[in-house]
Amino acid sequence: MAAPMRIRQPRNFRDRKDVLNEWSDAELIKRYRLDRAGIMLVTDLVRERITNQTERSRAVTPEMKVLVTLRYLATGKMQLCSGDDLGPSQQTVSRVITETLFALSRNEILSQYFKFPVTLENCHTKAVDFQQIAGFPGVIGTIDGTHVRITAPKEFEAEYVNRKRYHSINVQVVFDATYRILDIVARWPGSVHDARILRESSLNQVVFGRGMVPDGYHLLGDSGYPCKKWLLTPYLRPQPGPQSDYNRAHKKTRNVVERGIGQLKRRFHVLHGEIRVTPTAKVCQIIKVCAMLHNICKDRNIRIPAPEDIDEPAEDIEEDYDNAPLAVQQPPLPPVAPRPREGLLYRDEFVNLHFE
Repeated sequence: MAAPMRIRQPRNFRDRKDVLNEWSDAELIKRYRLDRAGIMLVTDLVRERITNQTERSRAVTPEMKVLVTLRYLATGKMQLCSGDDLGPSQQTVSRVITETLFALSRNEILSQYFKFPVTLENCHTKAVDFQQIAGFPGVIGTIDGTHVRITAPKEFEAEYVNRKRYHSINVQVVFDATYRILDIVARWPGSVHDARILRESSLNQVVFGRGMVPDGYHLLGDSGYPCKKWLLTPYLRPQPGPQSDYNRAHKKTRNVVERGIGQLKRRFHVLHGEIRVTPTAKVCQIIKVCAMLHNICKDRNIRIPAPEDIDEPAEDIEEDYDNAPLAVQQPPLPPVAPRPREGLLYRDEFVNLHFE
């Protein structure tokens, strides 16, 4: 007896909402953190890289891929990426995000949006902006490290446990006075000290190490960094008078980097919670792309949506990892090298010149 002929069932496709034309800029910013023109700008950056080489009518468009990726970065929830009637299945969402992040994180794209000041004119402009905060002269950027929580990696797991005993990437970031990111390093495990990340970075080895920045301009960092001619840190035990005045101005000015990190993580909540993707190289792509998108938002004067306007579960708005449950035992920090006297002497001269 012949087997019955199998009739191929037609595929059912979900209708895709044309959000770019149906939603207002305010609604787009609420969900994707960019307005329509900003979304098209990002799409055009990678259009050739993410356009499908197929004639299928249901192929995911470059615009749709960027929207799905932006939704993920804004919320940190892949399951929400298919909840806006955009059309792609959950499996397609994962593939699309991976493809788009890879395209956006290429150096030729990132370098367009991270520009460290090295000319006299640009340094002067940055310094004027900073000096208006607390009267601290010669500052072109504030530097700090921030931890982005990740799931425990399969390889070198202990190296990713930070001092608060959760797994993370330790990210070095420099902000200017307008909360724009000038430089970012996102590749080091959570156990690595901020001072080592700086020592191995291009800022130390190339930008300042080779004298690309004019004399008299500095970064401000906390006491975890070594004091240098181009990186001023606070006095640990300031004397009354000029040293105390210096410390007060230093703290108020350096707060820019702390507020900037807060803005970055509030804008893209994927950085605020635990990033549940592997490998860690993909996590680093996410961090750098979020930083680039933050700068695009700054260029376009796009404000961070208020918490009550954010279209996502309320529990994702605030998470406190200071009180997180312990992971594995934190390995001891490496001993910090003695501070070079040259940097400390320069700081004393700087204080006597500007804070007497």
